[in-house]
Amino acid sequence: MYENVTYESILERMLARVPDKFDKREGSVIWDTHSPTAIEFQILYIELDTILKEAYGDTASREFLILRCRERGIYPNAASHAVLRGVFTPGDIDVTGRRFNVGDLNYVVIGKAKDGKGGYEVQCETVGSMGNQFLGAMIPIEYIKGLQKAELTEILIPGEDEEETENLRQRYFASFDETAFGGNRADYLKKVDEIPGVGRTKVARVWNGDISPADMIPLATVRTWYETVVGTLDQEVAQWLTAVYTAAAEKKLTTGGTVLLTIINSEFGVASEALIQRVQEAIDPEENAGNGYGIAPIGHVVKVVSAVAKPLTVKTLLTFEAGYGWDNLRNMLEAAIDGYLLELRKEWADVSCLTVRISQIENRLLGVPGIVDVQNTFVNGSENNLILGEYEIPVLGGIEE
Repeated sequence: MYENVTYESILERMLARVPDKFDKREGSVIWDTHSPTAIEFQILYIELDTILKEAYGDTASREFLILRCRERGIYPNAASHAVLRGVFTPGDIDVTGRRFNVGDLNYVVIGKAKDGKGGYEVQCETVGSMGNQFLGAMIPIEYIKGLQKAELTEILIPGEDEEETENLRQRYFASFDETAFGGNRADYLKKVDEIPGVGRTKVARVWNGDISPADMIPLATVRTWYETVVGTLDQEVAQWLTAVYTAAAEKKLTTGGTVLLTIINSEFGVASEALIQRVQEAIDPEENAGNGYGIAPIGHVVKVVSAVAKPLTVKTLLTFEAGYGWDNLRNMLEAAIDGYLLELRKEWADVSCLTVRISQIENRLLGVPGIVDVQNTFVNGSENNLILGEYEIPVLGGIEE
C-alpha cells in the first residue's frame, strides 16, 4: 500500500515545507537534518505496510495466519507418526516396546495389530511423511534373543507432515462459509480430517434410509419363531436376539440419527482397517454406539468405512520417437497416469463422483519425453470416459500396448 512512499518522496515533501529563503541544497544544515528523519519515516512506512499485510488472512505470513486462525478455533494440523505393520519371525516372539532401525529412521513396536491380519503395529519415531517411505527388513537396535527376521510389510496409518500454510489459509476462509457446530456436516468434516492419517472425508446422513422402519416390526409368524427358539440358544446369543426383537416389537428401531463417514488416507489412497478403527474410536466407539462417548453427538450412530479402489486398465496405441519404446518408458507412462489419478483422488470429497477422462490420460501420456502420438485409448475396455461411483477412487491397474 505504501510502496510509492520512498525516502526521496518523503524528503522532498519535508523540504517543500521549508521556506525557499533558506539553503535546502544537499549538504546544507537543513538538508542534513531532514535526511535522517526521512530515512526513519521510510522505515516506519515499511513497517506499516507489513502490519497491514499481516492483518488480513489473504496476505498474512504463516506466523500471523496462525494467530488469525486461532480467532476461529482453527489450528494447523501437527505432523504425525506413521504406523506400519511389522511381521516378525518366529511368529510367537514378543517384541512389544522394542526398537528397530531402517536407514536413517528408527521404529518402535507399540503392540499387536488390531485388524486381525496378524503382526504388530510399528510406529516411526520421526514424525512426518518420511515414515511412509520404507518397507522391508528392519534391524533391531538392541539384541533380541530368538528373533530371526523383522520386516515392515504395509503402511497402516500414513504419517503426515505439518499442515501447509496455503491449506491452513483455505480452511480459515472456509470457516466463514459454513460454521462447524454440534455435529453438523461441517463439524464432522473438520474433526475427521484433523485425525492423523485421514486425507479426505465424505459424510452421508441417514445412509440406511433404504430400510423401512415398518419392515423392522416383527409379524405374528416372527413372534412365534422367536418364542420357540430363544430358549434353545446360547445365553449371549439369546440376550442379543431378545434385545433386537424387543426393540423391533416396541418400534424403537429407526433409520434416523445414522451417519456414514467414508474416508481415504492422507496419501489419498484406500484407508486401512487400522485407520478405520482409529477414526471409529475417536468419533463413535462401537461398544458405546450413539451414547456420545466420542466426538459425535449423543444420538448419532456413526459407521466409518473406506472408499473403494477402482482399478483402471489403460490400453492405448503409442507412437515413439527413435530410441524409445515400451521397455524404457513404461515406468514413466505409469507415473504420468498415476499423477492424473492422484489429482482426481484429491478432489474426491468435493464432487459427487469422479470422472476419469480419456482426453486427460492421452494428454498426460503426450507429456512423456519420447512420445510422438497417442490414439485409440481405452479404459477398462471402453473408449468412453469412466464415471466412478460416489464412494470409489481410481487407481492404476496397469497399462497395455
